[in-house]
Amino acid sequence: MSKPETDTPAPLPPPPVPDFVQLGHILMDASQRAQPLLQEFFEKYDLGKLPLTGDPLHMREIYAELMGNMISNPQQLIDSQVRFWSDWTQLWSESAKRFLGQSGETLYEPDKADKRFKSPLWQQSAYFDFIKQSYLLTSRWLEKLVQDTEGLTPETRQKLDFYTRQFINAMSPTNFLLTNPEVLEETVNTRGENLIKGLHNLIEDLERGGGELNISTTDYKAFKLGENIATTPGKIVYQNELMQLIQYEPATEKVCKRPLLIVPPWINKYYILDLKPENSLIKWLVGNGHTVFIVSWVNPDKDLARKHFEDYMQEGILDALDQIEIATGEKDANVMGYCLGGTLLAVTLAWLHERGQASRVASATFLTTLVDFEHAGEMKLFMDEHQLEMMDQDMEEKGYLSADALKKTFSLLRANDMIWSFVVNNYLMGREPFPFDLLYWNDDSTNMPAAMHSFYLRRFYRDNALVTPCSVEMRGTPIDIRKIETPCYFLSTREDHIAPWKATYATTQMISGDKVFVLAASGHVAGVVNPPGKKKYCYWLNGNTPPSPDDWLQRAGQHEGSWWPHHLQWLQSFGNGETGARDISNALEDAPGSYVKMKAPTN
Repeated sequence: MSKPETDTPAPLPPPPVPDFVQLGHILMDASQRAQPLLQEFFEKYDLGKLPLTGDPLHMREIYAELMGNMISNPQQLIDSQVRFWSDWTQLWSESAKRFLGQSGETLYEPDKADKRFKSPLWQQSAYFDFIKQSYLLTSRWLEKLVQDTEGLTPETRQKLDFYTRQFINAMSPTNFLLTNPEVLEETVNTRGENLIKGLHNLIEDLERGGGELNISTTDYKAFKLGENIATTPGKIVYQNELMQLIQYEPATEKVCKRPLLIVPPWINKYYILDLKPENSLIKWLVGNGHTVFIVSWVNPDKDLARKHFEDYMQEGILDALDQIEIATGEKDANVMGYCLGGTLLAVTLAWLHERGQASRVASATFLTTLVDFEHAGEMKLFMDEHQLEMMDQDMEEKGYLSADALKKTFSLLRANDMIWSFVVNNYLMGREPFPFDLLYWNDDSTNMPAAMHSFYLRRFYRDNALVTPCSVEMRGTPIDIRKIETPCYFLSTREDHIAPWKATYATTQMISGDKVFVLAASGHVAGVVNPPGKKKYCYWLNGNTPPSPDDWLQRAGQHEGSWWPHHLQWLQSFGNGETGARDISNALEDAPGSYVKMKAPTN
């Protein structure tokens, strides 16, 4: 009887590879068609006159420090190189099997959250699978090299890690024509038309930025304030130099007696909380019986250069509380602050306490808010003294920090999502960006007054002064965050890259009053703007607030869906009974008002 055959797998068919001859003809044709477009652009803009930024982040110095520490420990460097080449040899061995039509082991897989390599083309072709895995191998080796190098200060290591990731992200094979199978497939299928359309998109974005690239992230013509976003009915009932105050029309016959004031950040505009009706927190609160007011901050120009942080307190929260009392007859209000608006709220609560006026705020809700800035995440990488001095010089000339500068900084924190994905979509694939209300809002950013922003970055981010009692004065009054006794609700988000949740949790250990801490899934915006109807994400809740955020999370229970209903129940307990729906009088104009429509220049 013959011996049965072994289970050796049959040879695989040769994997597909690009037809580079055909591709070459297409690229030559596209190049010729692109020449008139490029010629017209270069005649319009003298790119040689664009300002050079040099090395504002001091990258040369910190990489020189890295090299010095590596050289001082040659054995560690040798071991790292040996591991690197050993890994490369193993990858090449497995990839060679696939090139020969055999089964080869996949050694390097992208993270589950990495969307760059989701196309099946990266797996179907041995050529592109090798490119992908070699990129992942090298990327992880570089990151580990930074992590393992001895003798670096924590600050230097954090900077090196951030800048190395920026380089790694920029060099991804997805960002280049000849190493992205999706782009190559589109180029062949359209005979290069995607590249011509992409060039049109690139030139339009360059022109939008006055010769400097300003990447489009959405269809800006698809949205109009007051028509399909920021549509909750309301009126402007007051305005000063820094803000307009919106009062929303009631949607119920009875409302909570105590009104609600919302204080958004002035880095972006308030309507993040009132995008479309189905995801509007404002509409939700109004529909659940609250008289809602919100601050709509001005987009400042050089005339407001000397406005200070304490001016935002006086002309923002304090003036709003005065006007709410006039409009409703109520001497106190519930107040909600989001991000920087929450930091302002904490400062105001401490100031009111020192002035014997703490009763003006019955409860405080903090959405993704930093008060203790010691562990404020990667934003602090842009706050060293050299960069602050450069920022001051720029603001001294303009009177403000430009919205464009802020937008670029935030984009770097999520470069793959906010930069490189659009480079691929807009310029390589030749597609128009998808109309997305959230990204429209994200690009509709605002300037920062020079005096306010310099104070904020230095005293809060750099010095972390709010944690030290009486080290910060507002209008001549020293404040102490520890004395806040107002009941507080803290909402943070687990994947927040702007206000890391463990840093926001620290505020629970500072204030003296009753507190509730809730952690939502997702990030700084999506975790907050999460209406119950979507049945998306989840949140964690723990009735106690121990000193350690890790201990809090370990004992927290997970709850499915939005945090909004939980917060509503908490907020209703401070409603102070019910009264009839309030009509709006003394309106200056319809919401969303004129301040929110003020656009910052693109450069």
